[in-house]
Amino acid sequence: MALSTKRFRMEQGMNSLLLDLRYAFRMLARSPGFTAIAILTLALGIGANTALFSVVNGVLLNPLAYPRSSQLVAIYAKSPGYDKAPIVYLNFLDWQRDSRSFASMAAYRNEDYSLFGAGEGERLSGYMISADFFPTLGVTPILGRSFRRDEDQLGAAPVVILSGGFWKRKFGSSPDIVGKPIILNGAAYTIVGVIPDSFSFYGNMRDVYTPIGQWNDPSFRDRRISVSAHSFGRLKEGVTLPQAQAEMDEIARNLAAAYPEANKDMSITLVSMKEDLVGNVQPLFFVLLAAVGFLLLIACANVANLLLARSVGRSREFAIRSALGASQGRMVRQLLTESILLAVSGGALGLALAFWGTKAILKGLPAALPRAAEVSMDSTVLLFTVALSLLAGMIFGLAPALKATRVNLQETMNQSGRGSSGFRQRLQGTFVAVEVAMALVLLVGAGLMVRTLGALWRVNPGFNPSHAITFNLSLAATPTTSSAETRARLRNFDDRMRAIPGVQAVSVTLGSRPMIHDSSLPFWIEGEPKPANDSDMPQGMFFLVEAGFQQAMGITLKRGRFVTAQDHENSPVVIDIDDSFARTYFPGQDPVGRHINLTQFNVQAEIVGVIGHVKQWGLDADPKGAIQAQFFYPFMQLPEKMMPLVAKAVAVVLRTQGDPTAVMGQVRETVKEIDPREVIYNVQTMDDVVATSYAARRLTMILLTAFAVLALALACVGIYGVISYLVGQRTQEIGIRMALGAQRRDILYLVLGEGTKMALAGAAIGIAASLALTRLMAKQLFGVSAHDPVTYASVAFVLMLVAIAACYIPARRAVRVDPMTSLRCE
Repeated sequence: MALSTKRFRMEQGMNSLLLDLRYAFRMLARSPGFTAIAILTLALGIGANTALFSVVNGVLLNPLAYPRSSQLVAIYAKSPGYDKAPIVYLNFLDWQRDSRSFASMAAYRNEDYSLFGAGEGERLSGYMISADFFPTLGVTPILGRSFRRDEDQLGAAPVVILSGGFWKRKFGSSPDIVGKPIILNGAAYTIVGVIPDSFSFYGNMRDVYTPIGQWNDPSFRDRRISVSAHSFGRLKEGVTLPQAQAEMDEIARNLAAAYPEANKDMSITLVSMKEDLVGNVQPLFFVLLAAVGFLLLIACANVANLLLARSVGRSREFAIRSALGASQGRMVRQLLTESILLAVSGGALGLALAFWGTKAILKGLPAALPRAAEVSMDSTVLLFTVALSLLAGMIFGLAPALKATRVNLQETMNQSGRGSSGFRQRLQGTFVAVEVAMALVLLVGAGLMVRTLGALWRVNPGFNPSHAITFNLSLAATPTTSSAETRARLRNFDDRMRAIPGVQAVSVTLGSRPMIHDSSLPFWIEGEPKPANDSDMPQGMFFLVEAGFQQAMGITLKRGRFVTAQDHENSPVVIDIDDSFARTYFPGQDPVGRHINLTQFNVQAEIVGVIGHVKQWGLDADPKGAIQAQFFYPFMQLPEKMMPLVAKAVAVVLRTQGDPTAVMGQVRETVKEIDPREVIYNVQTMDDVVATSYAARRLTMILLTAFAVLALALACVGIYGVISYLVGQRTQEIGIRMALGAQRRDILYLVLGEGTKMALAGAAIGIAASLALTRLMAKQLFGVSAHDPVTYASVAFVLMLVAIAACYIPARRAVRVDPMTSLRCE
């Protein structure tokens, strides 16, 4: 009996729900204009939220694409000037040996390779990796195997693992590729495996992987020198990050005691790999999520106002239904069903808009988004949209439903369905004020970001990016290539580049490149006490340059001279320093003629010039503790032991008379004529390099501006709708006022005053909210305060103008009321 009763109630509930849905469909179909506006308004709010959530879900919420990825930890060295410094390989081997918190630990470094064979050379992107690299990540080759420990050693036979994409492109997915040779940088490597083509690491997809332990370079096994290697590990089950950090701190102290010359003041930093990858964009997304949340609330308030206005015409319907026995709860459920039906329809359209919006975000600024390739409309996003639609329906439908069903039958019938409107007017005015307040918050955020971008554009980067271009050049070097041959190749390259029409200056470079790559070296000033070890020495950012670097980059010479062609391998070593170096280490002195010692190069260099400081870390404020001192070292004076590092590849900067990309065709042809095995890659104009430095801020500005414009439009629609409703409700009152002598301008001011009051109330609330909320985006700002009065005043002024304009049309309609017609209707 109990089961039958329960089943009966369920069937009754389903039948009631179906009746509510059918009735809701009929009522919405009878008002196509209202329905279309409501659905479109909700679609904008829900679509914007869904598009941004799909990005947040792919970038921040989803785990990394590795098994048990929460156990993966990035491992950095921490040294003076660097919170996340590259590691030293010998230190890594000690970490690997002594740590008990990690199940495994791996090292890697970027390394590109020239693929030699018949015809032209090809440049391949790659990583040098330790044998535990793929096992630590939990990645299994689809063919062959990973590296063995005995292969990750000096003197072992050269072996290579191919990416799935390169395997398909170059070898046609041949299943018998394992065991075959491939010529990289003039040496024969045996292919031992192929990894899945979907594999990426820190958003990078490489062509080839070789054992890092086979790299036969003296600097790599010098504890004093970092050659841009990095490390990560997988924690053992049950080990927490703080526990592992405590153990690594102890290991760092032991190494500092064992090798004080290299490891004094050196520590270790552990960061969750996911946090390491996406940490920089978290503040950006928090700001944008708040923005789209405001946009959805504005859309809900707008639709709530539409429903309130629509309920005026349905007051008689609700009164009759109440008289026939319908309970208030039953009518509220019916109206909520209509609201949820509107929201679900808006959500469906919003989902379609979100597909387009997500693609637009990724296509417009992919460089600002880590894990951009992992963003998709998956089941989580679909569930989010459904939940958001239902929640939106409840939010904007509840208040109008409760108000609409509180009817007085006699009063409603006597007023021919007009009903009392005092409470409804106040509720509508509240909704409008809230809309205006949230729109003002978004406008203030967008205004602050616009001013931030304007301030960044005015910053002098210390070089002239216009008409400058940079690229990497692979050299057809082999293990037997001598330093003299490398220098001869570079001099010939310079001569051929300068002969190209339109090329004004050229320089080969390595080490640091402005806003692209950074390298530092310890030094000590001649005439001052020599520090006990490298760790006690100050660090300088070093640029390896040729004579044409100053002209190619547009750097300002302030004193002395720049590096010239006469500063070659057989002449005394010289350097240029920047003015930050001069102010810090030669305060009140002329540094030209002084000498500094570079212990890792084992040279003493004379300072021959002072140049302007280059904004190495970006246009805005430098990171805390970032190295400021810079020096420029002649490329041809690089010590013999360092020349093998540059024999395979260098970077180049060119300055041209016109568009720098226009000469790249001739540059490529010239390189091909020099040696068809040499390859140009990573081509970037310096304008693009500078733009990349503020790409995240530009993304924030574009999205905030788009959301703010939508919010402003919705707020104006809300003001227009409420004022139009008020004019309709007060037609008789306006007629009486005009019959009693009121002038048209009095009526105009009356109506405009109603709208202005709502807008002013909303603006006051919005300013107060902005003062509190814009502090959340303070780290995104540059050159402007989060409480910038110019931005606040400008936004408030524009918002009030737009609000008054939205009131003007219904106000004009009000002054055209015919008093006699109004009184006859009364």
